Amino acid sequence: MQHDSSERQIFSISELNRTVRQLLETHLPLLWVEGEISNFARPASGHWYLTLKDSQAQVRCAMFRNSNMRVNFKPANGTQVLVRCRVGLYEGRGDYQLIIEHMEEAGFGALQRQFEMLKQQLANEGLFAPEHKQPMPTAVKHLAVVTSPTGAAIKDILSVLKRRFPSIKVSIFPTAVQGEQAAGQIASAIESVNQLSQCDAMIVGRGGGSLEDLWPFNEERVARAIHASRIPVISAVGHEVDFTIADFVADLRAPTPSAAAELISPDGEEMQSQFMGFEILLADALKRKTTELSQRVDSLKKRLRHPGHKLQEQAQHLDHLDIRLRRALNSQLQTQRQKIDALHSKLARVHPGKAIDSYHQLLDRYIKQMSRSVKQQLQIKQSQTAQAMHLLDTVSPLKTLGRGYSIIRDSQGGVIKTIAGVTPGDSLKSQVADGAIYFTVDKTSNEELQ
Repeated sequence: MQHDSSERQIFSISELNRTVRQLLETHLPLLWVEGEISNFARPASGHWYLTLKDSQAQVRCAMFRNSNMRVNFKPANGTQVLVRCRVGLYEGRGDYQLIIEHMEEAGFGALQRQFEMLKQQLANEGLFAPEHKQPMPTAVKHLAVVTSPTGAAIKDILSVLKRRFPSIKVSIFPTAVQGEQAAGQIASAIESVNQLSQCDAMIVGRGGGSLEDLWPFNEERVARAIHASRIPVISAVGHEVDFTIADFVADLRAPTPSAAAELISPDGEEMQSQFMGFEILLADALKRKTTELSQRVDSLKKRLRHPGHKLQEQAQHLDHLDIRLRRALNSQLQTQRQKIDALHSKLARVHPGKAIDSYHQLLDRYIKQMSRSVKQQLQIKQSQTAQAMHLLDTVSPLKTLGRGYSIIRDSQGGVIKTIAGVTPGDSLKSQVADGAIYFTVDKTSNEELQ
């Protein structure tokens, strides 16, 4: 059977590829795809070309320069990434491909990069600086523990405190230690400890785990809550090899919750041994002191005199002092009386009325002399002022300006005296009698004025 060629729809290769591309771009929305990068290429154009693959398949991808400029990490072969893309077709080869518009690290790599970025940010702000670390109290009476009430961390802490120093009071502030709600609960618990203001120190922590499990202790809100705490904070997150942002911000880092409890509590057995040693030393010291005081009492007994003899000596000494004091007072009184009599005689010979009249006459004479002197000086100064004003008026540059002359100054206020001081294009000011004229130099000439 033959078919009429007029009924067939025949595509060229270009038309076919174009039609397929349009169908893909029209009917498939933006997609999120996760895979491992291979065959990564970065030509001079700035565009990225790569292959995304998993264990069973692969697909070609392109990320153009205007999109890859926003990627905040350096992709490489083997990097696991999550991309937002649209499906397309490269018409030149007929290859199906993904056009990537956004790329981010997937899984552990993304979390690790987020950890490093936040760590660098907080370090730049000074949250890790040693000068911001608070010293731990020498004797903790009341300890706050921010952790899960059912986890291994709180059991380890309580076990260590019971063994080492059971008299420390412990308040547990229960929180989740993993999951989306954990960071907010931990930050709120730290703030609650500070609001109560009853605890001497605080342990914030949990047992070990993966990076994802420990992530709440890498959250910025937890770091800032620890930094803002007025109560010293010990971070006890994970095992010895695990470090979190909380470890860097805290006033003290313990490798495990058990180690944190040991750092914050004294060793009761060691203290008891020390007290027993102190007791022995104190008993020896008291014995030596008692013996020394007994010997001293015996010596004082031998030197002790009857108090009646001492009182008689003191009474005799007081009598001598009383006699000397009376003699001194009588002598001083006689001297003062003689001075008063002499002043009375002198005052009787000198009457103040005559001296006052003499001073009045002298004052009147001085006032008249001063008045004449002031008038003469004023006339002299007025005459000198008039002469100076006349002389100033004769040499005033304003009179010269009034006859048609002017003073030319440059932009700095300097006076232009010769053409050597200006060049074409300079802006100058000409001062005339009634104001100033601003102009620009077109040219200069040393020809004499006609």
